[in-house]
Amino acid sequence: MKKSKHFETNAVRTQVERSSHKEHSVPIFTTSSFVFKTSEEARAAFAEEIEANIYSRFSNPNTDEFINKLCLMENTEDGFATSTGMSAIFLAFTSHLRAGDHIVASRSLFGTTHQVLDNILPRWGITHTYVDIDMDKKWEEAIMPQTRLLFAETPSNPGLDLCDLQFIGKLAKKYNCLFVVDNSFATPYIQNPSNYGAHLICHSATKFIDGQGRVMGGAILGPESIIKDVRSMARQIGPTLSPFNAWILSKSLETLAVRMEKHCENAYALAKYLETIKEVTSVKYPFLQSHPQVKLAKKQMKLGGALLTFELRGGIERCRKFLDKLTMLSLTSNLGDTRTTVTHPASTTHSKLSPEERKVVYITDSLIRISVGLEHIDDIKSDIEQAINKSK
Repeated sequence: MKKSKHFETNAVRTQVERSSHKEHSVPIFTTSSFVFKTSEEARAAFAEEIEANIYSRFSNPNTDEFINKLCLMENTEDGFATSTGMSAIFLAFTSHLRAGDHIVASRSLFGTTHQVLDNILPRWGITHTYVDIDMDKKWEEAIMPQTRLLFAETPSNPGLDLCDLQFIGKLAKKYNCLFVVDNSFATPYIQNPSNYGAHLICHSATKFIDGQGRVMGGAILGPESIIKDVRSMARQIGPTLSPFNAWILSKSLETLAVRMEKHCENAYALAKYLETIKEVTSVKYPFLQSHPQVKLAKKQMKLGGALLTFELRGGIERCRKFLDKLTMLSLTSNLGDTRTTVTHPASTTHSKLSPEERKVVYITDSLIRISVGLEHIDDIKSDIEQAINKSK
C-alpha cells in the first residue's frame, strides 16, 4: 500500500503480501524456517544479495509487518522486532559500543535500564555519566572524547520529567554521537523523536502498543545504515520476537490512535481531579499547567500521555493502606493496559535503586504512579476516592 499521510490509515492498512489463499486478515506464520526454490536462491539469500526469509530468528512475515507499521509511524527507514523492550535497549547499546566507550544518559530512567548501565555494561568496559534530565547544560558538560552515545527516556519513568529532544539531537550532531530515545511512554502516536534528530528509537511494545497486557515485545527503529549493525548482532544472539506476539502487536497497532486518545483524555481528567483532593500533596502530568516543563511537553508531544503520578499525605504506610483499599484498579508493575494500573515505584520498579538515588530522581516513598486505562473516568475517580478515604 502507498503510504498515507494519516497515522490511522497506515496502522490499519499496512500488511504483508497476501498469500495464494487471498486472506483478508494476515495469518500467523508459525514456522521456524523457509524454503527456497533453488540452491542459487538459497546461496543468494545467505549472501544477502536478495531479500528473503531464511529463519525466523532472522525475520518472519509477522515481524516484518509489525516493523513496517512502526517505521511508518516513527518516520524511520528500518527496524528490528525484539522479544522485550529491554532487549531493544540492550541491542541499542551493544550493537554500537565497545570497551572504552562512554554513554551520557538521563538520570531519570526505568529501573532495569539503570541496572544495565550500572551493573552489566561496565563488565565490558563501557562507562556512563548520568545527568539531570531537565538540565540542558549538564548534557554537554558530561560529554567526553570517548562519548559515543546519548540516551534519554522521555517522559521519564516514573517521574514524568522531559528531555528536550531537539536540544539533545543538536548536541548529538555536534559531537558525532548516537542519540537513542526510549519512546515507550509516549508511543509513536504522541511523539516522534526522529523528527528531532534521534538516530535510534526503542519501544517496549508490551506497554501501550499491545495495550491489553497480553504479550511481551519490543522494537528498535532507525536509519537502514544504523539498523544494519543492530540486525547483525540480533541475528547472532537471538532476542527475536515470536511470530504470534508480532501478529498480536501488529493487530494492536490498528487501534493505537483511538486508544491513546481516550487514555490521554482520562489521564488529564484524573490529574485535574487529584489536584482538588486535600490528601494529595502533589500531582504530576505533562500537560498540567503546574508541570514545570508543560511548554516543552506541548512542543514535542501531541497529547499528555496516559501516565500520572501523585504523592499522598502520610508517607509509605499511608500509601500501602491506599493500595490495599483499591477495589477496581489493578495493583501491578506493568502499564499501558486498557485497565487502570497502580504502582508504588519505590518498593517495586525502582526498589533496586538506593534511597539516595531515588531521591535524586524524585521517587519518594509517598509517590504513586497510575497508568490510566479506558474504564469510565467516574469509576476510576470513585475507586481512588474511596481508597484515599479508607486509608486515613
